[in-house]
Amino acid sequence: MTIHEPLAPLLGAYDPPVFCIVRPAGRSDVLLTADHAGRAIPRRLNRLSLSDAVLDTHVAWDLGVAGLGQRLSACLDAFLIQQNYSRLVIDANRPPEAPDSIVSLSEHTVIAANGNLSPAERLQRVAEVFHPYHQRIAAELDARSGRAQPTVLVTLHSFTPVHDGFRRPWHVGVLYGRDGRLGRRMLQSLAAEGDLQVGDNEPYAVSDASDHTLVVHGERRRLPHVELEVRQDLLATEAGQQEWAERLALGLEQAMAEGFPPFMDGSPPVG
Repeated sequence: MTIHEPLAPLLGAYDPPVFCIVRPAGRSDVLLTADHAGRAIPRRLNRLSLSDAVLDTHVAWDLGVAGLGQRLSACLDAFLIQQNYSRLVIDANRPPEAPDSIVSLSEHTVIAANGNLSPAERLQRVAEVFHPYHQRIAAELDARSGRAQPTVLVTLHSFTPVHDGFRRPWHVGVLYGRDGRLGRRMLQSLAAEGDLQVGDNEPYAVSDASDHTLVVHGERRRLPHVELEVRQDLLATEAGQQEWAERLALGLEQAMAEGFPPFMDGSPPVG
């Protein structure tokens, strides 16, 4: 029988924390998450042998989302949690057992350092990078439930203007799965501005196989929720991030104004 030496810790003293919290005492019912806000790589992984040219692109993180999230948090006075580590370490918005939870090919970019991970190495990334982020979200939701504070979960992402040669026409996408209570209202609110092309579950669609945050923390708890995807070129400047923070804040305030009916899909709630 082969005895394997235990792995050294993935994160060291000089690595950043797994997540950062903005406005921990925010008074808004909205709880913001940004799963792909960061691009940190643990020092032990030696940047995954990737150049700055790769780590500066959407392959590693959602461009503009960190600034958008912080500005939207300020507009709403809302709790925000941002994942600090790159999705190339492990994707915070994929079920950890999903094949693309840790990718070795991202679009046309080979991530060779992820190609031959042992089961123990994969589990280590789950334990040290994935779980702490989601445990903190769950703890915040549990605390809010315990003090009877309503919660509306809003997950923030950005998307590339062009994908596989297709120029995406949408300025913003509104994503939701089985529970469209908030999503449908956000679609109406953003479309009413008149100058936006708003994607209804575009450029992506929510599913149990491809999404984790919205499904686990929103659907399963029966909380009103929505995923908002803003096109990355619109977030390339601080002014653009501020403009979109204000747009989304207004849309959310309008969508939340009347409250929400209970969501009933026949499955038991979580928590």
